[in-house]
Amino acid sequence: MENPIKQFDFLVLGSGIAGLSFALKVAEKGRVAIVTKKNRAESNTNYAQGGIAAVTSKEDSFELHVRDTLEAGAGLCHEDVVRTIVEEGPERIAELVQLGMHFSERFDPAHPGQKEWDLGKEGGHSKRRILHAKDVTGREIERALLAAISAHQNIEIFENHFAIDLITTHKLGADGENRCLGAYVLQKATGQVFTFASSNILLATGGCGKVYLYTTNPDIATGDGVAMAYRAGAAVANMEFIQFHPTCLYHPKAKSFLISEAVRGEGGVLKTLDGREFMQNYHPLASLAPRDIVARAIDSEMKRSGSDHVWLDITHKPARFVMERFPNIYSTCLNFGIDITKEPIPVVPAAHYQCGGVLTNIDGETEIRNLHAVGEVACTGLHGANRLASNSLLEALVCSHRAAEKMLREFTQPKKQPLPLWQSGHASNADELVVLSHNWDEIRRLMWDYVGIVRTTKRLQRAQKRIENLQAEIQEYYWDFIVTSDLLELRNIAVVAELIIKSARQRHESRGLHFTLDYPDADPELAQRDTILRNVPEATA
Repeated sequence: MENPIKQFDFLVLGSGIAGLSFALKVAEKGRVAIVTKKNRAESNTNYAQGGIAAVTSKEDSFELHVRDTLEAGAGLCHEDVVRTIVEEGPERIAELVQLGMHFSERFDPAHPGQKEWDLGKEGGHSKRRILHAKDVTGREIERALLAAISAHQNIEIFENHFAIDLITTHKLGADGENRCLGAYVLQKATGQVFTFASSNILLATGGCGKVYLYTTNPDIATGDGVAMAYRAGAAVANMEFIQFHPTCLYHPKAKSFLISEAVRGEGGVLKTLDGREFMQNYHPLASLAPRDIVARAIDSEMKRSGSDHVWLDITHKPARFVMERFPNIYSTCLNFGIDITKEPIPVVPAAHYQCGGVLTNIDGETEIRNLHAVGEVACTGLHGANRLASNSLLEALVCSHRAAEKMLREFTQPKKQPLPLWQSGHASNADELVVLSHNWDEIRRLMWDYVGIVRTTKRLQRAQKRIENLQAEIQEYYWDFIVTSDLLELRNIAVVAELIIKSARQRHESRGLHFTLDYPDADPELAQRDTILRNVPEATA
């Protein structure tokens, strides 16, 4: 059997753009472990079709990008954070290009024969500023980063390994400041649990889309980082703000396939099943309105007509343009029997992005020393009450760079300290896996029905009662049986579901992505006020 203790200078949980770019930067100083619960390329980054928002055109400016971000964030963004991330964006883009990232280009109309970046436009942006690689931007970024990582001898990737919990001084019963010392990690193939020891830990585990019944996220997005950090005693902020992407492909055989906002940016129009355009009734920008407004409008039209979906129609654009601009969307839809150049696309809203998360500053520092969080798992104050399209990859790049710089400045050779091994006690193998699958389905359905795009106090109260009962059942199961990745994911989505419900119950207003029929207006008193939840972890030693 392998040595159950693994010592590294840096421990990265997650293999999206945040974790990979951070690992590359700190690897010059020490050994880095990247723990990822699937294979190395499986992450939300890999599914990001739209692109990265950054100011790279003479017609654009930092001020305009800041203004668009603040407007989308509905009075909850931290302006200093927004400004820093926007201003540092172009430099980070240049680094990606140096690594071999290929963004889509076009011929510059002002300078015949010369090429320039083909900048896209998405809802909420006043200028074309979205750098993209056709409609598979995330996949291209992962490719460039993984190629650079595989050439680095200081980085080791642990695929199919699942972080169970963080190890902290408070959990071990020590007094003083709470510090993170590492994590317990399950090797899925063997069931062995390893102790990963490190004094520099980065959470880059992505979001929690799988907490909902319909989501654009891959199966891995179960909120693991938020749940682990909360259990360890870190503050979690603004979890009521879950962004629902307005346009997920509606097809019985299509699983979580996103129809990029860029389709509307290039002229796609939303219509009811009888072919009527409706977005002009909800917002002056019509189909290019901010995501929360579009998602609510679609939800409202579906409820009014009792239909299962609406149409997104781009058939009025030339077929060649559609096929070249959206090759992945075109070919995927074609596989499902939909030719998007000739017929509208059936779409439905789906949980897409978690705007809240583990509370951090712009350098990724959490309330637990040595524990940093970057990307979708973190809440820096950039997104406020509603993320502006394509700002997420930008935040991941800028904040992972800042976290790496900070850790490198303060780096000292870690002192090895003995950490307790994982104890299974008298746990046995689970006998009835149907309990897991039932609880999993129940959580996702209750979150969709009671804590979805439109909320009410009564629905939230019902959701909280149900989740408390489920939590008790899951806890009992967790202690009685040997851990598996299914059980761990269920445990995490239950924690995250509870955090979303509690946060939503605390915000007595409608702002950005949090819309409640009982408080339909924004309360000026609650602008700039984050919803913060803390858990006091029990000592286990």
